[in-house]
Amino acid sequence: MDFSVLQYAVPALVQLLTGPHLVYLLFGVALGMVVGILPGIGGLSGMALVLPFIFGMDPGPALAMLIGLTAVPATSDTFSSVLIGVPGGAGAAATVLDGFPMAKRGEGARALSAAFSGSLIGGLFGALVLTFAFVGARPLLLAIGFGEQLMLVVLSLTLVGMLTGENVVKGLASCALGLLIGTIGSSQATAEYRFTFGSLYLSDGVPLVIVALGAFALPEIIDVLRQHYAISQVDLVGRGWIQGIRDVIKNFGLVIRCSAIGALTGILPGMGGGIVGWVAYGHTLQSSRDRSQFGKGDVRGVIGPESANNAKEGGDLIPTLFFGIPSSGTMALLLGGLVVIGITPGRTMVTNHVDLIYLIIWSLAIANVLATIISMGLARPIATLTAIRFTLVAPFVIVMIFFSGYQAKTDWGDLVALLVVGLVGIYMKRFGWSRPALLIGLVLSQRLEASLYRTVQIYGLDIFLRPIALAILAVAIISIFFAVRAKVRMSTETSGVSDASRRVIWPQLVFVGVLTAFVVALAVDVSRLRFLANVFPLIVAAICLTMLAIVTVQMLRRSTSPGLLYDADAEARESGESGTRSTLALAGLMAALPGLAFFIGFFMAAPVYVCLFLRKLGEASWLFSILMALGLGLFLYAMGEVLQAEYASGLLQDFVRLPPPFGGG
Repeated sequence: MDFSVLQYAVPALVQLLTGPHLVYLLFGVALGMVVGILPGIGGLSGMALVLPFIFGMDPGPALAMLIGLTAVPATSDTFSSVLIGVPGGAGAAATVLDGFPMAKRGEGARALSAAFSGSLIGGLFGALVLTFAFVGARPLLLAIGFGEQLMLVVLSLTLVGMLTGENVVKGLASCALGLLIGTIGSSQATAEYRFTFGSLYLSDGVPLVIVALGAFALPEIIDVLRQHYAISQVDLVGRGWIQGIRDVIKNFGLVIRCSAIGALTGILPGMGGGIVGWVAYGHTLQSSRDRSQFGKGDVRGVIGPESANNAKEGGDLIPTLFFGIPSSGTMALLLGGLVVIGITPGRTMVTNHVDLIYLIIWSLAIANVLATIISMGLARPIATLTAIRFTLVAPFVIVMIFFSGYQAKTDWGDLVALLVVGLVGIYMKRFGWSRPALLIGLVLSQRLEASLYRTVQIYGLDIFLRPIALAILAVAIISIFFAVRAKVRMSTETSGVSDASRRVIWPQLVFVGVLTAFVVALAVDVSRLRFLANVFPLIVAAICLTMLAIVTVQMLRRSTSPGLLYDADAEARESGESGTRSTLALAGLMAALPGLAFFIGFFMAAPVYVCLFLRKLGEASWLFSILMALGLGLFLYAMGEVLQAEYASGLLQDFVRLPPPFGGG
């Protein structure tokens, strides 16, 4: 182990606590807490919102903000999980089992206190794991060349394809789709344009932030609206703050064990945040002598998952920073953010940016401390805010999503691409396709293509004579074996699919047909290019078409394979949810904002959209709706003045010359 790098730890802490770094860290923590509190939004959507604004920033402040945003949603999503029984994020689903029953019997404060205390210890544990991983991993990274980098990307893709989502084939197809989207734009080998149709906007490819916002943020908003989630209805906080802290001290051994589980889960790429809480909950249940109160309000059922959720963030950063392999959708966006600010993860980072790695470690630790203090102090006010109906919050979130998306290239193509990807993301969520696999495939696409070219040119077949490369390849093969065996076991242990999703399968088949048409169109377009420009996308397209064909055949045969046939709308209708809005209607509601902006420009369209949304769907008074719309207009104006944000112009600007921001940027 190389302990000499520890000399950078103290200077990094001093750097973080001075200058603008701490301010940006606080901003990231504040935003992370907001997106964590809102049910179903999560840290990934928050990361996508800020990504356009880090262009041109110094690496230190930018990293402080990104890590602050990444670290705290796992703490703040506890509010909705405990107070209203709606998971604030995928990792918080297990917390609902005992947290919500505790709140209903007046022990919400105890549950929140125990959760926040466990989250603090878990977060600090994750930062400690990241520290020693860096000390141990640095010598190994110095021995990694282009060939080993290629094998690491292959390993990442095998893990993502097999371990993300219930259905293996759909997971692989989603990952391949992400790889194909990543090939849009200029070829790295020949500089020929692929699948751009002469569009200047697509010549640089589809921005990562557009795919992230479209595939994750918009579908989650639509899903919350479709299910009629209210953020809360009664005050369920109660008393018991000190008791919650005592519970954590009493079960300190459980906290450490679950933190270790969370960190280990985060290290493994493709495992995803959705399972870590359940794994920790299962361990908590198995290691407890008295299990009678689990599911009815046992505080240990809150402590275990929350400790693991926060420790996972430190584990997530290990493959992301040291190997350039994102272990989750959020880490994929962080990886993109690193590239944006001029930092290449992996060997380059650990040799040239040791100070930044310790800045990240300190940011992670301090962010968890700040999140715990803020959460404790704001618990009752936030609990009051959760009484607001989500229809009163949704229009502002939708506006911010499109606002952030436009900052990617400040081109109308941003809004169009965001809308298109958003529609695809909505139906991927409805039909159970893996969106994290899509995003991670996109992030790794260009790196995989470039690594493949470099490896062939430098090593050729000698790549299979390099011990480290062979070891990584062996791990990839082993991971595929165990993943396939796990999926086979799952298929024998589950009942397959409900009758609701099997009864009407044509919407799912239409969606598969749309995806197939896209892949075929891209393959036809690139086939006319030179060999080095088309070989990679054609190989990926062939794999993707194979997966889609298998899915189609299995759907037609109405296979009972887990996760194959799934339709959220059909399931909702079967369960008798009254008044549930259709996905198509809500997708049209989402499209209304850019549609209105096309005519009058985004700056004026956003307040109008919010006003009408609040009045019609939120059932608010005209006075309240107008006041909220005016408040949004002032906020957008301030953003234009302070951050020099730009807004899409509309047809109105073709007839009337208006000054910025009314007339766009």
